[in-house]
Amino acid sequence: MKYRSLGRTGWNVSEISFGAWAIGGDWGEVPESDALAALHAAADEGINFIDTADVYGDGRSERIIARFLKERSEEIIVATKAGRRLDPHTAAGYNRENLTRFVERSLRNLETDALDLVQLHCPPTDVYYQPEVFSALDGLVEAGKIRHYGVSVEKVEEAIKALQFPGIQSVQIIFNIFRQRPAELFFGLAQKKKVGILARVPLASGLLSGRMSRETQFPADDHRNYNRAGQAFDVGETFSGVPYELGLDAVEQLRDLVGENSTLVQFALRWILMFDAVTCTIPSSKNPSQAQQNARAVDLPPLSGEAMSGVRAIYDRLIRDAVHQRW
Repeated sequence: MKYRSLGRTGWNVSEISFGAWAIGGDWGEVPESDALAALHAAADEGINFIDTADVYGDGRSERIIARFLKERSEEIIVATKAGRRLDPHTAAGYNRENLTRFVERSLRNLETDALDLVQLHCPPTDVYYQPEVFSALDGLVEAGKIRHYGVSVEKVEEAIKALQFPGIQSVQIIFNIFRQRPAELFFGLAQKKKVGILARVPLASGLLSGRMSRETQFPADDHRNYNRAGQAFDVGETFSGVPYELGLDAVEQLRDLVGENSTLVQFALRWILMFDAVTCTIPSSKNPSQAQQNARAVDLPPLSGEAMSGVRAIYDRLIRDAVHQRW
C-alpha cells in the first residue's frame, strides 16, 4: 500500500481506502460476517482509512466498524458524516444542537471518546453561506468530541465555497472517469489550501467494474434500483448520474485501454490516483475479494499518456454532455 497526507491533520492515509456505505445498507443485503471479513481483508492490505456515515444502515455501518476495530491493533482512522438524519433535510437543521446530537450518536455507535473526522453529509448549498455551522464544528473540536472536520459535497461550487472556512481539513467529492469536472479548478484550489480530497463513488456505483450488462437486475433495497431518477437522494450518487445504458456503452470502449495485467476496476482506481491533489479514493467492498482487488490498484504503474488521453476522449464523446455542468 502507498500513503498520502490528509490535509493538515498529520495523518498519512492509504491511497485506496474503504468506503463503508455498502456494508451499512442501500446496496442489497450484506451479512455482518461478510462485512467484517471485508474490513479485515482491507486492513491486511494496509488500508488504514475507513469512510462511513451515521445514516448508513441507520448506524449499522458504524457499529460494524466499532466491532472490527476491537479486533485490530494498528491505528485505523475512521471518518463519519452527519446531517442526513435531518427530516426535512434543510440548511436550518445544521445548527449546533443537531450537530452535537448527531456526533454524540456516532460516538456511541463507534464506541469511542472522539471522532477522528466528521464530515457534513452533502448539506444544502445554503449551509456553505452560514458561518455559524462551521463555528459549531469548531466548538465540537474544542470540546474534544471530534478531532477534525470536513465536508462531503454534491457540487464543485460547494467544494470551492467550503475551502473558505479555515477549519476544513477535507472535501469528499464524486470523482471518477465519468465525473471529471473537479480536476479543472477545484483540485488546484484545494492543494493551495492544503485540504485533502476524498474521491468517492470511484467506480460509478459499479458501472466501472465492467461486470454489469443490460440484463443486470438489482435488489429492491439497492439504490441502483430505486434511485436511478433521483427518487430518494441526488441522482448523481447513483451511477454518478450517468444514464445506465450510456455508461455501459462507455465501459465497452474503456476496455480497450486496460492493460493485460489489470482489471477495469484497478484501471479506474489507478486513473483517480494519477491526480496528485487526491488524497485517497474510497471504493466500497462487500467481501474480502473485492477489498483485496481494490487495494492492489496501487501496484499498477502510472497510466500512459495514451491511456489518459483515451479516457478523456471517451468522456468527451459519450459522458460529458450528461454530467459535466450538472455538478
